Amino acid sequence: MFGTSFGRFRTAPLGELQRLQRDINRAFSGFDSFLTVHEYPALNVLEGSENVVVTAELPGIHPDNLNIAVVNDTLTLSGSREPGILKEGEVYHRQERNYGHFSRTVRLPFSVAAGKVEASYKKGILTIILPRAEEEKPKKITIKAA
Repeated sequence: MFGTSFGRFRTAPLGELQRLQRDINRAFSGFDSFLTVHEYPALNVLEGSENVVVTAELPGIHPDNLNIAVVNDTLTLSGSREPGILKEGEVYHRQERNYGHFSRTVRLPFSVAAGKVEASYKKGILTIILPRAEEEKPKKITIKAA
């Protein structure tokens, strides 16, 4: 009475959906790495009450080849990595490090005081400190007694 008919088979709707989900999961198992989109550079974004700290993994990239832009609550990190220079007779056996232009845009949890942003680069890690804009900071409201 409450079942659904699929061809010759009559099954409960929930059971049929669970079977379909298992079949789809089995069909796509092993394709995880193929379907995963890798964004570059890898980032950590840490939110504090006064600022956001963003760290980016950028090994082998000279700081002069990096650009940081902040507009309201959006951070854009862009730059380029130069290709390795091979000596005569050398060929790559394996090349996994990409080169060329990259750009990564991240929406931050609040607007940033762009004029107070600080950035440092050490051992391939870029650290960006983005202070919260004054208008975004919580304001203490004084309660007047009647």
